[in-house]
Amino acid sequence: MSTSQTSTDKLRWGILATGNIAKAFAGHLPKSDTGVLTAVASRSLEKAEAFAKEFGDGVQAFGSYEALLESDACDAVYIATPHNSHLEFGLKTIASGKHVLCEKPLTPNHGDSMRLVDAAEQAGVTLVEAFMYRCHPLVEKLVDLIRGGEIGDVQVIDAAFSFRGPSDPTHRLMNPDLAGGGILDVGAYTVSISRLIAGVANDKPFADPVDVQGFGHIGASGVDEYAIGMLKFDGGDKPDILAQLRTGVRMAGRNGVRIQGTHGWIHLDNPFIPARDGGTETIIVHTKDGERAVDVTSTKPLYAHEADIFAAAIDNDGCPPHPAQSTTDTLGNMKTLDAWRRKIGLKYPFEQIDNVEPTTVTHGDRIPTGKIVGLDKPMTRLVMGVDNQPSFADAAAVFDVYWAIGGNAFDTAHIYGRQNSLQLGAWIKSRGVREDTVLISKGGHTPFCYPKDIRRQLEQQLDWLQTDHADIYMLHRDNEDLPVGELVDVLDELAGEGRMTVYGASNWSLDRVKAANEYAATNGRRPFRVVSNNLSLADLIVPMWDGCLTARGDDWANYLAESGIANLSWSSQARGFFVPDRDLDEPELKRCWVSEDNLERRRRAFELAEKKGVSPINVAAAWVLGRPFESYALIGPRNLRELRSSVTALGVTLTEAEMKWLDLNDE
Repeated sequence: MSTSQTSTDKLRWGILATGNIAKAFAGHLPKSDTGVLTAVASRSLEKAEAFAKEFGDGVQAFGSYEALLESDACDAVYIATPHNSHLEFGLKTIASGKHVLCEKPLTPNHGDSMRLVDAAEQAGVTLVEAFMYRCHPLVEKLVDLIRGGEIGDVQVIDAAFSFRGPSDPTHRLMNPDLAGGGILDVGAYTVSISRLIAGVANDKPFADPVDVQGFGHIGASGVDEYAIGMLKFDGGDKPDILAQLRTGVRMAGRNGVRIQGTHGWIHLDNPFIPARDGGTETIIVHTKDGERAVDVTSTKPLYAHEADIFAAAIDNDGCPPHPAQSTTDTLGNMKTLDAWRRKIGLKYPFEQIDNVEPTTVTHGDRIPTGKIVGLDKPMTRLVMGVDNQPSFADAAAVFDVYWAIGGNAFDTAHIYGRQNSLQLGAWIKSRGVREDTVLISKGGHTPFCYPKDIRRQLEQQLDWLQTDHADIYMLHRDNEDLPVGELVDVLDELAGEGRMTVYGASNWSLDRVKAANEYAATNGRRPFRVVSNNLSLADLIVPMWDGCLTARGDDWANYLAESGIANLSWSSQARGFFVPDRDLDEPELKRCWVSEDNLERRRRAFELAEKKGVSPINVAAAWVLGRPFESYALIGPRNLRELRSSVTALGVTLTEAEMKWLDLNDE
């Protein structure tokens, strides 16, 4: 990264784009304590030169964004381009080694924002979403009032930010190809401040809603012209907090925030652009003792505060001081905005699965592979589950990184639904990786575990996945009312037709698996090559769902080792039982995993993790991967941070003695 600075030792700033927001930042930057403008780029050199001339001597002008990024003219870049280009230029800026302050929204959706945050974390550069109001002393004072209990427990938040903008369908605010509309442009502020207040009210830096509802009007150009959002936050030991949001780019109205508590209310007039050029803003506090005005005065203009907060973030390993918005906070904001847009049915053209662009992804080799008997390609030990991604953008972000670090196996099931299979199928096709992908399909879940259902569900899912066969197919549940041979016969028939390469079963008992392979041997059918039962360091006490079985115990271990059958373990980390600071009183966790023996296994995992300098969940995963048979772990990371954490387990090696000790076999 470029580290050279000016003689004043200030952070050297470059700006991408020359619009109004870029001019506001450039105009305020000289009033900051930490920053100086040294470069500006536009797609037009003439515009860049005019901008540079307007904002000071010594500012270099570039006729392309790439030219600025390739130069040594700055240390940090303010991205002020349209919404739909933030990902592209954010990634390019990070690749250049420069820090990034990116206008909101960070990207048009949560999936793309994950990509940007992950890239910054991997590169070790600072990334901050430019919510300038969160950097102003007014918001810091608001946080102090809420935290100090001025109005008791917060109950309801009303936040409004809207304006009547242009109707031109080609304008960035009205153009769906540019991610226009009110929710992303100004609704993001109302979500941001609601999540901040709800978090502070519960002694946290921010909170994510447990429910999102919304209504909106999508105009002729295809963007939301105005919308209402409703959020519910879990209050924990306090009352739940409700938020009502109003936003729009074609709706004039009074903007502001009102916070209702058990003992009064707080009101702010338009806190989203506080004291733009410096000056005094007022917070109205109303309690039983009457109404009072709390004045907050600042001598700095708005964007100068933002520049100084950003510089502080660089000095603090990329994390800005609260209440400025961290990347974790930003990701929560983006997820909420996605949910709001889903509620009103707004998906941009570039987010449609049918419009996915062909993309090249490079396959890595960090994840070790194993060999499934009968399968003509290796399969990675960590298998990606696909049942928890809310959109293609989210799925593609996780799948791309999984592939880049060496993953190649994806676990699907008919019961996971059409959307999950469509997303995976679109990803495989657009990346051109079907030949090297191990595609796992499951069907025949209770109550549809009959031969006719198995064929029907498989053919339907393969259609969703845009492929003619599954590399591995498993019955999702058993139907013990049927002779095992009837199920083996239909699997063998489908394999003979080329609809699957190898097959097996999930959540079957050891006796039924043995019976299936005995029938296959006697009747000239293909045998089971895989099973997918739970296996984790923590022993499953009771099933999480009806029909779920474990492959734990010596009988299973001996059979799998002798037969060469592989086990693909679900819940290999016991649903977070080994996560530090996890609340073990959570009803489902307590019911299924908390026992005296499992608590001792957990204690030992923590002890060993401390010695090895890793997380206890990595020790627990290493125990599964280190079993004396073909053992694979199904993982279901909801985001890139969880994926990165899971991969850490691959660097943990356990000795035979440690494996036994972790499982309480140390006598």
